[in-house]
Amino acid sequence: MKPSTDKAGADPAAWLLTGKVMHERLRPKHHRFTYPVFYVRCDLDRLASLDSGWFGIDRWRPLSLYRRDHGPRDGSDLATWMREQLRAAGIEEANGRIWLQAFPRVFGYAFNPVSFWHCHDRDGQLRALLAEVRNTFGERHSYLLSASGNAPITASTRLMCRKVLHVSPFCRVEGGYTFRVTEAPGGASVSIDYHDADGLLIRTALGGRLTPLTRAAACAALLRQPLLTVGVVARIHWQALRLALKKAPFHGKNPAPARTGDASTHHAAAAKPSAAARPISSD
Repeated sequence: MKPSTDKAGADPAAWLLTGKVMHERLRPKHHRFTYPVFYVRCDLDRLASLDSGWFGIDRWRPLSLYRRDHGPRDGSDLATWMREQLRAAGIEEANGRIWLQAFPRVFGYAFNPVSFWHCHDRDGQLRALLAEVRNTFGERHSYLLSASGNAPITASTRLMCRKVLHVSPFCRVEGGYTFRVTEAPGGASVSIDYHDADGLLIRTALGGRLTPLTRAAACAALLRQPLLTVGVVARIHWQALRLALKKAPFHGKNPAPARTGDASTHHAAAAKPSAAARPISSD
């Protein structure tokens, strides 16, 4: 299944991705957890067609997507904004559909630790990935990633960038991320490896099954996880408490500067980092 195909009417304007998030910290204390989740993946050019009694665009519904939660955060057209970022970055190959994958607002509330903008060419091949990262301190940063020469992104493509945003009080702002994107018939996943100055520290993977976002599918997802988005924040703090009890190094909200042996020079960014030269925005 390629949600990115540009054939009119060949696919729905939105998909439901039902699956899991796995997070594993390797040192100095091993720490791993897995949670069930669901995301919506919406065609940004067809957002208006999604507005209904059970899924709202910029209005309260059991499930909803607000433009002001993403991108420029001013309520403007998200597809237009994203295409401006692609043009500014010189990724002219990404001239097809743009799909935003994020936690929806559930009964009016959402928190997205990371949302993904999948930018395709006119043949449906993935050409760029925007990872929009938020922390619990109210800050965010967007990493715009593409393959060398803006070639099509496949399951074997490693997308690398230097870490810019302070995400966890148990990590410094150093090193970098390696992203891998996999899309297959009926499913999709993204894996993120974080390397600090000492090597691989954290593995994260999220993915699951893709089905058209229908009223029945949405209701089933809500019945299974009616507190999805509230649970995201609660689980972040619960896992932080578990790490503190394990006496993981705590760097606080304002960690010390990165160490000189930054992983961006030898571990995660052995290849040319694609996002470092493509800043979008940070608050």
